[in-house]
Amino acid sequence: MSNTIATNNKLKFSAAISTPTYIGLINRTLGDPNRAKRFIASITSAVAVNPALQDCTPNTILAGALLGESLNLSPSPQLGQFYLVPFKNKKAGVTDAQFILGYKGYIQLALRTGQYRRLNVVAVKEGELISYNAFSEELVCNWIEDEERRASLKTVGYAARFEYMNGFEKVLYWSKEKMLAYADRYSAAFSKEATNGKYPKVSFADYEAGKYNKDDEWLYSSFWYKDFDGMAMKTMLRQIISKWGIMLPEIQTAFDKDAVIADINSDDEIFTVPAENKEPPQIIEQNEPSEIPKETELPKEMTLDDI
Repeated sequence: MSNTIATNNKLKFSAAISTPTYIGLINRTLGDPNRAKRFIASITSAVAVNPALQDCTPNTILAGALLGESLNLSPSPQLGQFYLVPFKNKKAGVTDAQFILGYKGYIQLALRTGQYRRLNVVAVKEGELISYNAFSEELVCNWIEDEERRASLKTVGYAARFEYMNGFEKVLYWSKEKMLAYADRYSAAFSKEATNGKYPKVSFADYEAGKYNKDDEWLYSSFWYKDFDGMAMKTMLRQIISKWGIMLPEIQTAFDKDAVIADINSDDEIFTVPAENKEPPQIIEQNEPSEIPKETELPKEMTLDDI
C-alpha cells in the first residue's frame, strides 16, 4: 500500500474523503465530475449518521461505496439498497467496512433486467396460510387486509414470487421452522436452541418472548434476532433469484460481491476479500450504532460480521 493511501487510512473518513488521493481515485473510477460530486455527498452523509461506521478504515468505506456505485446502487440508509457494515479485522487490529447487499438492492437489480413483470416477498402471518404444494408451487393464502392486525400476528412462514414478462413464474414458500433451521446453520451468531458455555444464550423462542437477561443484550445484536423477518425475506429473494431468476452479469457480480471486504491497493485499485462466513451476514441499519461494547471479547463461535 502506498504511503499516501496508508496515511489516508489513518484519518477519519470525513477528513480522508477530501484528500487529493481519494478525490483523484473517485474521479478516475467514476469518470464524471458531476457523478463524483453526487457520490461524495451521498457516502459522506451515510457515514455521518452511523457512529460505528466512522470507526472503520477509510479505505474500506470508500472501496465498498465505490463497489455499490459500480452497481448503480445508493448507500442511503433510507433506500436500503446496500450497506457498509463494521467488521472486526483481528489480524490487522482494525475495523473494516463490509459491503452488504440489501434486499431492496436485490429487487432493484432484478427489475433493471426488464424481464420481471412482478417480484415480491412477504412474511405470512398466523391464520393466512391455507396450503402450499411444493411440486405444483400452488400457494393458497387468506390474506388479512387489515395491516395493523397483520403486524400484531405471529409470522408462520415466508413467500416469494416472481413473474417474467413472458408469463413464466416461480413461487417459493418456507415455513418459519425451515428458516430458523437455515439461520441456525449459517449464522455463527444465531442459535435456535439455548446454548451453554462462557456466553450462554436463551433459545430464540425465549428471546422473542423477552425471557432473557437485558444485560446480555449485546449477545443478541445479530439481525437474525433483531429483525428475523427482514433477514428471512432477504434469504427468500436470494433463493428464488439465484436458483430460478435471470442472472445477468450485473446481478451475478452483485451476488458474488455480497458480504466482501473491499479495499484499495498500492496502485490505487480496488480489490475484494471474501469475509469468513458461509452466508452473507445480516444488516446493521446505517443510522444505528453497533451495540457491541468495544471492550467486550466475543465468544469464539461469534465474529462481528455475524452481529
